[in-house]
Amino acid sequence: MSKQANGEQLIASNKRARHDYHILDTYEAGVVLTGSEVKSLREGRASLNEAFCFIEAGEAWLEHAYIPEYINGTWTNHAPRRKRKLLLHRQQIDKLFSKTRDGGVTIVPLKIYFLDGRVKVEIALARGKREYDKRQTLREKQDKREAERAMRQRNRLGE
Repeated sequence: MSKQANGEQLIASNKRARHDYHILDTYEAGVVLTGSEVKSLREGRASLNEAFCFIEAGEAWLEHAYIPEYINGTWTNHAPRRKRKLLLHRQQIDKLFSKTRDGGVTIVPLKIYFLDGRVKVEIALARGKREYDKRQTLREKQDKREAERAMRQRNRLGE
């Protein structure tokens, strides 16, 4: 059996997290999975829309990440929304715990991907955005898009 190609292969991303939160710091974590979960992820089927992370008893956990049951699985298939353990260094877990304990900060998963054949989750320490922050971010994105469109148009006319 040959090893998968090196590099990062995106499975699912949580676009809503970047819209709803200010990202303060990011971490890469491994995930404890069963075989049927990995096979389901290899098919590219997962969702992080409602997922969140928390620290409990000195361990990091990912909750409500949706990994559907493996189609060719048997009675040993996994539960789609089960609690999954995240693999982080002790110092990282302690830092995340101390930051979230203070309040106003949460841990959100940003994306799940394969890195050299292993499943990884990018998690972020994040602070929630206010409604006007969300509107301002959308306005800035729209202004940038319009400026790029105008530059392209101007470059076409100049040729």
